[in-house]
Amino acid sequence: MAELHIPRTLPEGGTIIPQVRNAVAVASSKGGVGKSTVCLNTALSMARMGARVGLLDADIYGPSLHLMTGVKQQPEITSDNRLIPVEAHGLSMMSMGFLADENTPVVWRGPLLAQAVQQFLAQVEWGELDFLFLDLPPGTGDIPLTLSQAIALSGVVIVTTPQEVALEDVERGIAMFEKVEVDVLGLVENMSYYLCPHCSERHEIFGHGGGRAFAERLGIEYLGELPMDSSIRRGGDEGTPIVVAAPQSSHAQAFAQLAKRILEITAELAQPGPG
Repeated sequence: MAELHIPRTLPEGGTIIPQVRNAVAVASSKGGVGKSTVCLNTALSMARMGARVGLLDADIYGPSLHLMTGVKQQPEITSDNRLIPVEAHGLSMMSMGFLADENTPVVWRGPLLAQAVQQFLAQVEWGELDFLFLDLPPGTGDIPLTLSQAIALSGVVIVTTPQEVALEDVERGIAMFEKVEVDVLGLVENMSYYLCPHCSERHEIFGHGGGRAFAERLGIEYLGELPMDSSIRRGGDEGTPIVVAAPQSSHAQAFAQLAKRILEITAELAQPGPG
């Protein structure tokens, strides 16, 4: 595999994750849109392209990375009490799901959530990474705000579905990231269509064109459409994501195209402006 040349968007030495070249958050303003599925499969696609990739599951209340990757082990700890990321499918990963008891809920208030996120950034031995993907919890609460302030994010990818109720929430989320001066890399429409395996006919179950029209109205990039399919759902449920289970499938290729576009956009951001 040819070595990728990946420019840096994060400042050298001026961040709590100094060896990470780019940090991309994946967010949604509404739950249930498949944000974690999009984040994981995009990160895996980036790793398959040859990048060094980490993934932080920043959803403290409802972590899912351990389930979606089938990883049960706890991270090791260095002699100076730093956590070593769990390795699976070519990713360096950290999640509360690796640390907390599976049957014990995390009952914390805002300050403790912010502290946990800070520790996941500063006290994890991430090493040298080309990209660190951050799977944010839905909404505009403490964790997205803490991450936006703790590190100079390269940008955020917004995940939505075609329904109007989902798109209405998206606008509030985008406004929050703009307020804290985080670049919105673009909008991706998940569960955009269902491709019938028998007749190859495309069915737009939740509507059509809403994400593209919304992105155009707000003046942000439309990153494309991702399919809804039982194989994608099954891959997450069984701990073998679609990009790992069937990398040559059309569904996996849709995630690969998204990863490629994120790589292109961050490379453009890394270029110095005129003068």
